[in-house]
Amino acid sequence: MLSSSEIRQQFVDFFCKKHGHTNVASSPVVPLNDPTLLFANAGMNQFKPYFLGTEKPPVVRVANTQKCIRAGGKHNDLDDVGKDTYHHTFFEMLGNWSFGDYFKKDAISWAWELLTDVWKLDPTRLHVTVFEGDEKANIPRDDEAAGYWKAVGVPDAHIHLGNKKDNFWEMGNTGPCGPCTEIHYDHTPDKSGGPLVNGGTDKVIEIWNLVFIQFNRNEDQSLTKLAAQHVDTGMGFERITKVIQGKNSNYDTDVFLPLFASIHTVTGCDVPYGGVLEDLKDTAYRVIADHIRTLTFALTDGATIGNVGRDYVLKRILRRAERYGYQVLGTNEPFLYKLVPTVVEHFGAAFPELKKNPHKVIDQIRDEETAFLRTLRRGITLFSRIADEMKAQGRTQVSGAEAFKLHDTYGVIIDITLQMAQEQGLTVDTKGFEEEMAKAQAGARAGGKKFVTTAVKGELPATDDSPKYAAELIEATVLGWVKDNEVIRTGTLKAGDEVALLLDRTNFYAEQGGQVGDTGTIDRPETAGVEFEVEDTQRLGETVLHVGALLSGELKVGDRVSLQQGTMRRIDIMRNHTATHLLNLALREVLGHHVEQKGSLVDGEKTRFDFSHDKPVSAEQVQEIERRVNRQIVMDQPVTALTMPLAKAKEIQGVRAVFGEKYPDPVRVVMIGPETPEKACRDDSVEFCGGTHLPRTGTIGYFKILSQEPVAKGVRRITAVTGKPAYDDVQTRSAVVDDLAGKLQCRPEELPARVEAIQEQLKALQAQLKKAAGAALTAFVDDLISKADDVGGAKVLVAKLPDGASAETVRTQVDRIRQKCPSSFVVFGWSEEEGKVAVLAALSPDLVKKGLKAGDVVKQVAPLIGGGGGGKPDMAQAGGKDASKLPDALRHANKLGRELLEK
Repeated sequence: MLSSSEIRQQFVDFFCKKHGHTNVASSPVVPLNDPTLLFANAGMNQFKPYFLGTEKPPVVRVANTQKCIRAGGKHNDLDDVGKDTYHHTFFEMLGNWSFGDYFKKDAISWAWELLTDVWKLDPTRLHVTVFEGDEKANIPRDDEAAGYWKAVGVPDAHIHLGNKKDNFWEMGNTGPCGPCTEIHYDHTPDKSGGPLVNGGTDKVIEIWNLVFIQFNRNEDQSLTKLAAQHVDTGMGFERITKVIQGKNSNYDTDVFLPLFASIHTVTGCDVPYGGVLEDLKDTAYRVIADHIRTLTFALTDGATIGNVGRDYVLKRILRRAERYGYQVLGTNEPFLYKLVPTVVEHFGAAFPELKKNPHKVIDQIRDEETAFLRTLRRGITLFSRIADEMKAQGRTQVSGAEAFKLHDTYGVIIDITLQMAQEQGLTVDTKGFEEEMAKAQAGARAGGKKFVTTAVKGELPATDDSPKYAAELIEATVLGWVKDNEVIRTGTLKAGDEVALLLDRTNFYAEQGGQVGDTGTIDRPETAGVEFEVEDTQRLGETVLHVGALLSGELKVGDRVSLQQGTMRRIDIMRNHTATHLLNLALREVLGHHVEQKGSLVDGEKTRFDFSHDKPVSAEQVQEIERRVNRQIVMDQPVTALTMPLAKAKEIQGVRAVFGEKYPDPVRVVMIGPETPEKACRDDSVEFCGGTHLPRTGTIGYFKILSQEPVAKGVRRITAVTGKPAYDDVQTRSAVVDDLAGKLQCRPEELPARVEAIQEQLKALQAQLKKAAGAALTAFVDDLISKADDVGGAKVLVAKLPDGASAETVRTQVDRIRQKCPSSFVVFGWSEEEGKVAVLAALSPDLVKKGLKAGDVVKQVAPLIGGGGGGKPDMAQAGGKDASKLPDALRHANKLGRELLEK
């Protein structure tokens, strides 16, 4: 029996060694260059520019295995994982591609050859589907593909027509598209599965999809035939492994068996994996095995666990796996991180990046597990309190506000709330929760008008942007413009028209690599009064888009124009970009060489730099980073940019590149200090960079860090300014220091000692106040005990405590009461911050033995103060929002206590 590793290698070898394909490494599962995707969810993601026509492919035939994640977003298999035999959040997609080379005939014949000749699959178990056509869309039936299937020997009874949903592939609402043909495998014992094709059953399952990209979907939804036709195929690695190995489930193959063995060992579960769909423990095995693959690959490729976008999806995945471990397999401590070495060992040969820094992945998972286990235990307690209140009120649905409070205040994500509600026969108002979430997120959303272009209708002309590194004025020719995603190459622009202007050459820098696009003006030197204002500059493939509006006059195709960047803004951007390179170097020197760039934004006002680091940067470290950057500025180091072959550039000592970034070949290298690659060393700033820079560091002037903050698990952000803003910040801080020193009557350098002394004095005063409040409360309670009524042999102590009481001090007094009054019924109320109030009920052991419960007392008293609570039979506590009702609540507690004791 072939192993999964052999199956993967045989696929690549078949296309590369026999049919002239190039093996291209899988792109990172985190699509750093595609903001439209949470994760790479198909093999074609990294090749989108070739299909869109915005980039020219270096080779025309490609094959590989692509790492994919389908969780969150449009393609989301998260909720199905564990419940069946074939859904996964992480999976591999085996694929072969043709970019304008071979088409349907070769794609179909080679697929059949691999399946039946190389892998020896039974041809009588294979069924294929072809597109049935769409009269409304004027798309004919794909008889061509059907004919090629017949030519390789597929009988008519095994060729099925599929609808647009199953057999017509589209990248989006617009852009490349075309019919596809799918290959299905019949698992039924008697090979009777023909009617089950596309029936959503694992008895007959799709194993390979061959997409024929031959049309472009236009804005008006019409179709245009593409000049170059492409092939994009994808075969689920886990599915084909199941078929070849003769298993009933993807999870029964050697792709997962090593993980199941590790899960059994690490969790200490009483039974190993048994492969039963209806067994909850086996479901837990499947979920955990799938999710640890997703987490390990995603974190390795640069993702983090956090609260936004893909980071939040990973948090949900981790917590889902952790919950199954905790509630089903009986774990009570972090365990997922212990499974990472198994993933690395099992998949590291195919994906060597897993071996690069597995300890970093382990640390992230362990830290998140540790934090979540506290949340899980706390969440169960908090939810129980809400559930008790609901049952007392006769409600059966957790409100959206309650679910959101659990999520927002206590970190109990909605997944956990839904599960706990289901266990108690309750439901959750998920729509209300989403509305509450939307309200909370509305204030955090930011964004502005942005010119967006996808697959434009028409051919985009290439732009020569080599003058972008110079500051001088240049002239160019108007080639047309883009409006409403359509390339227009004739006509005239009128004042007020908003378009993306297309020129044969430009000195404007298009937004790329974290640096914002240039702004400026374009006019006609031969005609006064013609001015086009460039508000943004963007790149689409080899084309530069000058986004803006014609303010006055007219412009037509063929006009000669003059281009002027916004000079001062451009210089500010260059200053901040060069400083960013110095910051990157200083961070590695001060914090360690584990620091990797995770993102950046360079504009005219600031530089914002995200980097990998798992703890806050201390004040001393910030000062040292600033000192090192400013030292390089004072040294007035030369800044040298060279363009050289990528392979040669990678050999330069100390060169830095952003993980997951695709670099062109040749690549531009920016060096600060050394003027030739041979002189560079590890202590120099050497980076692949296509941005604009100052000629020397001295022009930066001054560098100042404004803030540093966390943006995700293991990722921090520094925001800094240069030049005049940096001077202004220093002057502002200096003025504050001088003012404070004057008020405290000391010299500026004496401020730290003076502030420390004041803090010690404040601590001493707080201790005195606490002691005095405690003494006052003790005296109050002693007086209360001396005057307490005796009802049924027990002392009844119900009162509002004086200001300064807290849950801690009240519990101390309850312990004193129990020593002095062996039988007692106690209910205390007191005021807290922001107008809130609290109530605590405490019953002595003898009353608890009689069946009285402090929790029952609190549940009757708490609603009177607009709150809720609960606790143990001997002590329970509640909080409320209506302080004015506290006297009424205590009177009710007093009456309730006497009634209970007199029974």
